[in-house]
Amino acid sequence: MSKPPAAAGGIRRAATGETGASVTIDGHPVNLVHLPGLGADGRDDAGAGGGQDDAGAGGGRDDAGADGGQDDAGADGGQGEGWRRRLAGVLEFARRQLDGESEVDQFGFDPEFNSRVLMPIARLLYQHWFGIQMRGLAHVPEVGPALVVANHSGTLPVDAVMLQAGLHDEHPTHRNLRLLGADLVYELPLLAPLARKGGHTRACPANAHVLLRSGELVGVFPEGFKGVGKPFSDRYQLRRFGRGGFVATAIRARVPIVPCAIVGAEEIYPLIGNAKPVAELLGLPYFPITPLFPWLGPVGAVPLPSKWIIEFCPPVSTAGYPPDSENDPAVIADLSGRVRGTIQRKLDDLLSERGPAFG
Repeated sequence: MSKPPAAAGGIRRAATGETGASVTIDGHPVNLVHLPGLGADGRDDAGAGGGQDDAGAGGGRDDAGADGGQDDAGADGGQGEGWRRRLAGVLEFARRQLDGESEVDQFGFDPEFNSRVLMPIARLLYQHWFGIQMRGLAHVPEVGPALVVANHSGTLPVDAVMLQAGLHDEHPTHRNLRLLGADLVYELPLLAPLARKGGHTRACPANAHVLLRSGELVGVFPEGFKGVGKPFSDRYQLRRFGRGGFVATAIRARVPIVPCAIVGAEEIYPLIGNAKPVAELLGLPYFPITPLFPWLGPVGAVPLPSKWIIEFCPPVSTAGYPPDSENDPAVIADLSGRVRGTIQRKLDDLLSERGPAFG
């Protein structure tokens, strides 16, 4: 049986497949990933433009009825045959995973595993726990590369997964967001392989450039740990956006920047303290103390059901910058400040609109 194609927006390449042209970033050569079926205009002939390929993976809903509907056999009254097809699909999926035959890209992203395992879990939080409203999806390209830049908060990076889930389920072409993560993510034995299968990639200019030049939608949180680990008293006040590396990445790849504001994550784990000795012992950037954690043990790790709004702002074009602008500190500082200001203003507006976080 042939392997299913990757989800819309995914790098459709086997683990041992080919790579494309070589470019140099910061003095280091990197290889661009070859995308079968990607035309000169950036549209995926295999179905990325329409949101679903033949296997339906682009929408996270396969032909076996993962969206809760009926397949052809079920619609005609053959319920038993429909369930047998579903079971056969699940067993075949499990076999490919166990045999290492799943289709992944050079970063370990497994679109099928992401759509059939990780996203359904995230969907429970997205739809039933937080009840997230996602807006401004028209500002996220239906196909082709773009850099989504968002605020980061919440003690644990739940906001990153919710952003992925919303784009995967609600975007017209059900895009996979390839998130750039901190080194710490890839040093944890259990988290690292799951992160890679879910499309997360170690944050560095070379990785970001490869993904963008390969037509991917890439997500970055410039605040890093300074944002996700800030005290509750500083909620929704953006930290510095690093050194503006995301701007250099966008200009180099000539892709638009899509500012994104996330309201709701600050309240899921209100950070009221940081046990620095414990953090140093465990090699963590901080060890959170919240009203419920660690006092209630595992129960204290359950996120509070705050009300969320995620909104994408109009994209900022980088096409008009002259060559080598990514190396100009003034250009980097100006564009980084503009993006940061856009997100801060949108956060202020959304907070006023949302009102109380609970109830």
